[in-house]
Amino acid sequence: MKEIKNYPLLPHNTFGMDVKASVFVEYTSVAELKTVLSNKDYFRGSWLHIGGGSNLLFTGDYDGVIFHSAIRGYEVVRENDEEVEVRVGAGEVWDDFVAYSVKSGWYGAENLSLIPGEVGASAVQNIGAYGAEAKDLIVTVETVEMATGKERVFANAECRYAYRESIFKQELKGKYIVTYVTYRLSKLPVFNLEYGNVRGELEKKGCEVTLDNVRNTIIAVREIKLPDPKLQGNAGSFFMNPIVPRAQFEALQATYPDIPHYDLGGDRVKIPAAWMIDRCGWKGKQVGRAGVHNKQALVLVNCGGATGDEVIALSKQIQESVYRTFGVNISPEVNFI
Repeated sequence: MKEIKNYPLLPHNTFGMDVKASVFVEYTSVAELKTVLSNKDYFRGSWLHIGGGSNLLFTGDYDGVIFHSAIRGYEVVRENDEEVEVRVGAGEVWDDFVAYSVKSGWYGAENLSLIPGEVGASAVQNIGAYGAEAKDLIVTVETVEMATGKERVFANAECRYAYRESIFKQELKGKYIVTYVTYRLSKLPVFNLEYGNVRGELEKKGCEVTLDNVRNTIIAVREIKLPDPKLQGNAGSFFMNPIVPRAQFEALQATYPDIPHYDLGGDRVKIPAAWMIDRCGWKGKQVGRAGVHNKQALVLVNCGGATGDEVIALSKQIQESVYRTFGVNISPEVNFI
């Protein structure tokens, strides 16, 4: 375990905000986490548990304690001819786990390639891309209750997963810390290639449908669309794709016949926020030191020296513009700290 005062958070937030935390505490095991939780001095003021910092926007120095997990490791806990279950430490880098799965010949995580962040956050945020979500793979989530230090294992159904949602972001927010996540992957070839035209990209390259090729194709597409945080600060997709009632979508479709959408069944239709932001003329636009990426309208970027408040001000302008044009509210996926 380590404790560092006046700790720079630049390496811990992909937006590249040059801010500091009063105290930074990192633990490497469940036992160390319990020791941390038993130290009441850490909790007398503000505190925050972070992962890779890919979903955070700091608006200034953090006057409190930042906690971070360094619990790592992979362990196969169940296996048969058709599937395998792997227990992964919350502090592992998510894309390292995806690479490990692909290298092992296990199917299911490849569509989630190159999503930034750590394993623990995957279970909290229910990360997703290209028609796949973490909830589709998660078997159990191991946690420690902050108030008592007791360990608790949540089955997938108990996590109440929904689009970019979980019980850890709602009723149990700030009450449990994720220590391990167990994922179930297939040993049989099962691919999800329709969302985002992954199949079309493979055919364009003349690639055989294999785990490696699907992963590499998704990485290539993401690298074209999304800026490297090391070169230009960003948090990936800044806004969530809104889900609207079917009647509202059909009214929009009458005005905008080319509006893309994803039918979720029943009365729900998902509309890509990026399409609406682009139609409002925001793609590539810069306001002060914050801007909208010129290749993906869903990504807000730090153009150099931007503050968190500048990025938030830009996001609000975009939200207002989309609502004026389409009558649809779009919500940030990023957490403002």
